[in-house]
Amino acid sequence: MRAEATWGNAAAGDDLVALRAENDQLRRALAGRAVIDQARGMMMALTPCSRATARDLLVDISRQCHTKLAEVAAAMVAAWEGKPLPERMQRALRHALGRLYAEERQCDSPPADERSR
Repeated sequence: MRAEATWGNAAAGDDLVALRAENDQLRRALAGRAVIDQARGMMMALTPCSRATARDLLVDISRQCHTKLAEVAAAMVAAWEGKPLPERMQRALRHALGRLYAEERQCDSPPADERSR
């Protein structure tokens, strides 16, 4: 009987450790999401663009820099508050915006068959 009680306590302890780890992970995820939403709003206001396009821009920067999306978002928010944006993120941002504007120009231009008229 004593072995069962000890085993039961160990299982409860393992469950507690797992729940605490999950709780910490969820807290980090929520904090990351909040900063991503802030950065997305900044991109929407500055570009201007849609919510989806703003997220695509942030994801593009994240991929170019091989950096997590939440870290890119945090750097963007920090830059808004006066901290310099890392050079690699500045380059990635310029590149992402250049692609966005090039795509918009293509959408605004008439189809090739209409241009020759």
